[in-house]
Amino acid sequence: MPEYDDAARERWVSEPPKRVPAPERTPFERDRARVVHAAASRRLAAKTQVVGPLSDDFVRNRLTHSLEVAQVARDLARALGSEPDLVETAALAHDLGHPPFGHNGERVLAEAAAACGGFEGNAQTLRLLTRLEAKTFGPDGRSAGLNLTRATLDACTKYPWTIAEAEMPTGVHADGSPRLVRKFGVYDDDRPVFDWVRDGVPGRRQCVEAQVMDLADDIAYSVHDVEDGVVARRIDLTSLDVEAVQAAVRGWYLPDVDQSALDEALARMRTVASWPATPYDASRRALASLKNLTSDLIGRFCAAARAATFASYDGPLLRHAADLVVPQESLVEMAVLKGIAAHYVMQADDRVRAMAAQRELLAELVDAVVAAGPAALERPFADDWADAFDDAARRRVVVDQIASLTDASAVAWHARLSTRRPNAG
Repeated sequence: MPEYDDAARERWVSEPPKRVPAPERTPFERDRARVVHAAASRRLAAKTQVVGPLSDDFVRNRLTHSLEVAQVARDLARALGSEPDLVETAALAHDLGHPPFGHNGERVLAEAAAACGGFEGNAQTLRLLTRLEAKTFGPDGRSAGLNLTRATLDACTKYPWTIAEAEMPTGVHADGSPRLVRKFGVYDDDRPVFDWVRDGVPGRRQCVEAQVMDLADDIAYSVHDVEDGVVARRIDLTSLDVEAVQAAVRGWYLPDVDQSALDEALARMRTVASWPATPYDASRRALASLKNLTSDLIGRFCAAARAATFASYDGPLLRHAADLVVPQESLVEMAVLKGIAAHYVMQADDRVRAMAAQRELLAELVDAVVAAGPAALERPFADDWADAFDDAARRRVVVDQIASLTDASAVAWHARLSTRRPNAG
């Protein structure tokens, strides 16, 4: 195991030794087990990734995406000399804070939470890990969430700053929704544990394990969204509208990229041995070829990052001692893959209409839960409501409750609470 010091392995709340003997595990192995067994992890199976999780048997949901990110992150961490369990845990946790309907729902909750400090999926992830998930309580009787180690929580912190320090958003998310929510990693009332996690860390710098998790996420969705699009018969990699794809890259991801860089990136990827020469026909052989392409592209991006990083740093990459180096060529290649998915999948009329309906439903659900008060809340959130000291704190409880819901449960809650309202129907 790479050398992480006592501060990296420390937990926010001290825990007594286990009463029942168990196989010896490292602190980071324990962290991984806590995230795997968390209720928030199970709920990811019914949360939107790109399209709704019940729309097709093949499409990815937030849980399958997180598992794939975790596999990429673990392999890359091992290759770099970082702690694989720590990085894998961060990858498994990275989407826990996503609300129903993904970034589309995040947009609604950010508006709903404007008066209580905003909403952001990564800040919500920290809140889940350190407060909302039931595992450990501190001496003051307050929940400490899963009580993960400092190094693991730091690796889960993709945006180590507050909303006040966040930049204004530009471009779009991987799912095609516009970036209207400022990206930040902690709400003001979660600052004590955040400050503990970041103790001694200068400024906004991500630890290298968070950088590995972030790249693994970028690699996974850039490659897998194309794979899903091919299987759905929306993308034909042998017959691309190159101009439209490049327009999507510029409009959504790399507005200042040179034309030659885009041309060369697509040309390089077409030289990958598994790039298809014939249209996808849904046969077992075609499925195998597509999986080989997915594997080859992931390996290509990971190998490039590893080589570039080792060219800049010696020895193991731990915490804040180094930075992950990703070649510009890889960034453009991934952007081209995202542009392919953007043009052929994200901009489809049926998807745009569905997203508008989702936003309307979630906004109505927020209003309905606020109107119903604690009677509408699950017990843990009703207890939080009782402890809330003002309207802003109660609004935060409502947002926490709705963010915890799956896509299907958000629809069911909306239907149930709408029938209770005096003017419904």
